[in-house]
Amino acid sequence: MQDEQLIKFVLQQLEDMKAKDITVIDVSKTSDVTDTMIICTGNSKRHVRSVAEQTALAAKNAGEPALGIEGLEGSEWVLLDLGNIVVHVMQDETRQFYQLEKLWEHSA
Repeated sequence: MQDEQLIKFVLQQLEDMKAKDITVIDVSKTSDVTDTMIICTGNSKRHVRSVAEQTALAAKNAGEPALGIEGLEGSEWVLLDLGNIVVHVMQDETRQFYQLEKLWEHSA
């Protein structure tokens, strides 16, 4: 799957799982790790975990298995590594505290 197709696919999964405040940031000029970050919010620890797990499962079934998933234990912030795309699923309080959008948009 091309990166643009994978981004659209992931966004559809996040929308289907009722993730909130979905943001896409192009970090290709400032990051050696990934090209695109997708940040979204879940309603609770259970919702955050479910959004991340179901997105990873859908990606795997589409032939794009995750390279890694971090944070499932606490589920306040789960990172899903899809290579050129990294998905951050966060609880609202955690997202407000770390403010990843400001961090990455200023460096882009």
